[in-house]
Amino acid sequence: MPKSTLTGSRIRERRTMLGLRQSQLAQMVHISPSYLNLIEHNRRRIGGKLLGDIAEALGVEQALLSEGAQAAMIASLREAAATPLGKAAELDRADEYAGRFPGWAGLTVGAHRRIGELEHIVETLTDRLAHDPHLAASLHEVLSMVTAIRSTAGILADTREIEPEWRDRFHRNLNEDATRLAEGAQSLVTYLDRAEGGEDHANSPQDEIEAFLRQHGFHFAMLEAAADPEPVIAALVEEAGFTSLSAKVLVRALLRRYVTDAAQMPLGAALEALGAQEGFDLAGIAARFGVGLGTAMRRLAMLPPDAFARPVGLVICDASGTMTFRKPIDGFPLPRFGAGCPLWPLYAALGRPMVAQRDEVRQSGRGAGRFVTYSIAEPVGPARFDAPVLTQAHMLIVPSSDIDALAAVDMPEGAGAGGEIGVRQIGVSCRICPTKDCIGRREPSIMSEEF
Repeated sequence: MPKSTLTGSRIRERRTMLGLRQSQLAQMVHISPSYLNLIEHNRRRIGGKLLGDIAEALGVEQALLSEGAQAAMIASLREAAATPLGKAAELDRADEYAGRFPGWAGLTVGAHRRIGELEHIVETLTDRLAHDPHLAASLHEVLSMVTAIRSTAGILADTREIEPEWRDRFHRNLNEDATRLAEGAQSLVTYLDRAEGGEDHANSPQDEIEAFLRQHGFHFAMLEAAADPEPVIAALVEEAGFTSLSAKVLVRALLRRYVTDAAQMPLGAALEALGAQEGFDLAGIAARFGVGLGTAMRRLAMLPPDAFARPVGLVICDASGTMTFRKPIDGFPLPRFGAGCPLWPLYAALGRPMVAQRDEVRQSGRGAGRFVTYSIAEPVGPARFDAPVLTQAHMLIVPSSDIDALAAVDMPEGAGAGGEIGVRQIGVSCRICPTKDCIGRREPSIMSEEF
């Protein structure tokens, strides 16, 4: 059923709910019952004053009867149908469902969003439990103290005759270990309580740097035209209040690279180049300024937030696959620690240095989006005979312009795991990826259907 049928269906459903006959409603809005019948059966378009009169007579907002007001709900229903749990849904009747049963449709959309929120919480907690260095060290300390106390208590319990001097020593050790256990447990509880205040709690240099970048929107206007950037960089670092020396060193290097990129691609010219394009030609932008694709990706990712209709993301990794820079984007979650999904085009680029790649990808999981990624691996610095060649890979993440292209309910032959031909299904990391039978899986996933 096309979207144009939605308004008539809503009018009919609302009238029926109120117990009104067609003749009664027609009389209230001063039209003939036959004309109202045509409207309700979607054979006449309706709008303007008549739609307003009908909405007033039915006691609802006009927007609730118009088809445009349901566009977001229909899109959300289609998004829910694209998940593994929605494979049996009649995708072509989503607009009819929203029109005839708005309450149930709203409940379905709300449940879908809530499931996505809960999955995100599980993913965040799992990633943290698996990789958080402070949490791992605290748990190790607690377990070590428990083991020591148990050992000492076992000796005291199993040995009937112990010299007073040794007994006093064991008692002293037991007291010291119990004190350390209490302190370690209290430290762990304090850390967890503090971290519950939000995801921005920084417990590593990388966390501090990412919080700093998010605070500035990944853009530093004060560095764009600074005659002497070093005092500005020093002021930014001082104002940020980093707690670790590593964070200060790393962010200074990052800001200096930002200044270099800004000099090669001035802000005004970069925005003009974007505005002059009908589509998105990354290679053309890089060629216009005579820079490498990696430089162009970094510069575009750190332009003002309103430079793009929708934000873009960026991931940079070194030759080991470790991420050295992350700019997240909605619908494309990134792991906080270690490497990401081995199916990312970012890692494929490492195996083909200086070869540009453009891929369409979809993240696994509910609420994940469809994106176009641009990837390339480039050497770091000039080649030298007395030093190895270091390589780093960039992956720019751009939301797909084809936002209405959702996974088909009946997967066509030749389609990937996401149900779309030519679209690569990828994940975040193996531990929280629900994709089954993946050739790149390193460990089992906790995101099973049963869970």
